[in-house]
Amino acid sequence: MNQQIIICPNCGKEIELSKAFTKQVEEKIRDEYKIKYAEDISKVEEKAKKQVREENTFEISDLKNQVKEKDNKLQEAIRNELELRKRQRELEERENNLEIEKERTIDEERKKIREEVSVKFAEEHRLKDAEKDKEKADLLRQIEDLKRKAEQGSQQTQGEVMEIELENLLRLKFRTDDIAPVPKGVKGGDVIHKIITQLGNYCGTILWESKRTKNWSDGWVQKLKEDQRDIKANVAIIVSTVLPKDIRHIGNVDGVWVVDFFTFIELAEVIRNGMIEVARTKVSQVGKNEKMEVVYNYLSGQEFRQRIEAIVEAFVGMKEDLDAEKRAMERIWSKREQQISRIMKNTSGMYGDLQEIIGRSLLPISKLELPSIEK
Repeated sequence: MNQQIIICPNCGKEIELSKAFTKQVEEKIRDEYKIKYAEDISKVEEKAKKQVREENTFEISDLKNQVKEKDNKLQEAIRNELELRKRQRELEERENNLEIEKERTIDEERKKIREEVSVKFAEEHRLKDAEKDKEKADLLRQIEDLKRKAEQGSQQTQGEVMEIELENLLRLKFRTDDIAPVPKGVKGGDVIHKIITQLGNYCGTILWESKRTKNWSDGWVQKLKEDQRDIKANVAIIVSTVLPKDIRHIGNVDGVWVVDFFTFIELAEVIRNGMIEVARTKVSQVGKNEKMEVVYNYLSGQEFRQRIEAIVEAFVGMKEDLDAEKRAMERIWSKREQQISRIMKNTSGMYGDLQEIIGRSLLPISKLELPSIEK
């Protein structure tokens, strides 16, 4: 039988061990070792877990600290950015205010400079302006003097032109009458108009006086009445470019007819017809002085004057309406002529375009072709 010998550690003696005992001891040692090993492993595992927990806790804490630190830095960065933006806005606002203040200051300085320059310019040119005003006033006085002299020199010429025109229009209108100018230097108006019928019968005389001035004079009426008495004229008429204030176109002043230049032909025609009728009445009523006196009173009375005024005013109204219609029709004709011209121009252009595109296949239009092309 196999035996094993062990030496006692205390006394040094050899001790023989049987195999069974050895196996038992080995199993016991093995069990004790397993238990101890298990406990050691448990302790190691617990220690490792504890170490891992501690390490994880440290890392988590460190991460939290890092996150917190980063969050603090982020908040601080945001605060810094907001502060920077605020300062930037304040700086921009300050710059804008400074720019506005600068522009205001510049404008004020410019205004002051302009005012100073204006004052200086006004002071420098005041005497020159005064000299120019004086020269201008002197020139105006000279012009007025020359104009006055020219008007004084031309008044006689203007009056002669109007007198000649009056005479020519009367001759053109009343071809059977005897119309003659009063010689220069002889009292008696400007034109003596003797009314004669187609049969050669004398019916009366009209004394004409023409005036071409800027102002009306009441002395003309009395002078013409004296001339009327001297030549024994039946009617006296003043044709003037200017009339009394209360007369428009035609009127009667102390027995003398007053008319403007554009209406005197109508007045002459009415008075002439009236004098011819009076003359016929005289012939048919020879010896009847009473009726003649009635007719004379009628011709020289207010009623006859009002009738003549009404007739002449009707003539004037008709003439004004005719002139207005004539002007309106001329405008209409001119407008239509322009429209027709545009139509013809566009039609000719379109015809030319078609001729260029189609060629000889397009039938010719004679009104739009030249004579040479028609041939």
